[in-house]
Amino acid sequence: MQQNDINILAIESSCDETSAAVIQNGRVLSNHIATQKVHERYGGVVPEMASRAHIQNIVPVVDLALKDSGVNKNELTAVAFTQAPGLIGSLLVGSCFAKSFAQALKLPLIAVHHMQAHVLAHFIDDQPEFPFLCLTVSGGHTQIVLCRSHLDMEVLGETMDDAAGEAFDKVAKMLGMPYPGGPLVDKLAAQGDPLRFRFPTKEMKEYSFSFSGIKTSVLYFLQAQKKEDPDFVEKNLADICASVQYTIIKVLMTKLERAAKDMGINQVGIAGGVSANSGLRQALRDAGKRNGWKVFIPKFEYCTDNAAMIGITGYHKYLAGQFTDLSVVPSARASW
Repeated sequence: MQQNDINILAIESSCDETSAAVIQNGRVLSNHIATQKVHERYGGVVPEMASRAHIQNIVPVVDLALKDSGVNKNELTAVAFTQAPGLIGSLLVGSCFAKSFAQALKLPLIAVHHMQAHVLAHFIDDQPEFPFLCLTVSGGHTQIVLCRSHLDMEVLGETMDDAAGEAFDKVAKMLGMPYPGGPLVDKLAAQGDPLRFRFPTKEMKEYSFSFSGIKTSVLYFLQAQKKEDPDFVEKNLADICASVQYTIIKVLMTKLERAAKDMGINQVGIAGGVSANSGLRQALRDAGKRNGWKVFIPKFEYCTDNAAMIGITGYHKYLAGQFTDLSVVPSARASW
């Protein structure tokens, strides 16, 4: 431990995962996540239950992150936390804890934008060159982000309705899969024919996305097929999953390739929970070979919500002197 080390405690609580990490000089020393299994029985995240679970988990998770890092709380330099966007009740737990912790130790406070943190997860291990183009894909967001520097980002396009991750989960629910269904669709898709069934997509202007139509078309398709054969889904599950995944990924990659070409950028990555999807990861690699890109794909532990990405963002905001005070409030929505 050096006297001038920058040690940041990071807290993430935007949805249903409580996470804490310790970042030292931009390097992850520890990153722990407490997941919430209770939502599986309801087919989606129940906000009030998520908030209560955060209250139960946050102290043990922070304690574990500090012990695992070898950094004493008195050696911390700052506290970073997710300020927005997310479930307001969940955000309140993390922000209140971060404020109290920082005030007790007289540490500066750093508010972090959750989606910007997903983008900067790439800088935990790899170091893309700027300008850098990132496709952020999660259960609540789908965006193409132009990164001019660590803290200068612009959303070029985003979904106008549902996010890609939401489409995956809701199609999975139609197919009778438990929540979260996206990873199960991905697993089954590897065994199916992606061209077996065709689902229409809606063309959006420039770099915008729309996924609500895909869900509707799958719903009507399944209803029609099950009228003829009640066992249609069970007999064709892998092919349905493969076809749906192929359609969603095609929409994502078409827009990403268009943006990269228009911007003249060859440093391209993906981020967010859906960036763990094996089909999307392979599609990016294939696009990289076609277009001469240098592609960046985060490790699985940095795809889903985690405090390490909050910490790396907090580190760069610390270097830039971007601190907040105790009057800061969490927000379910956030602008860039």
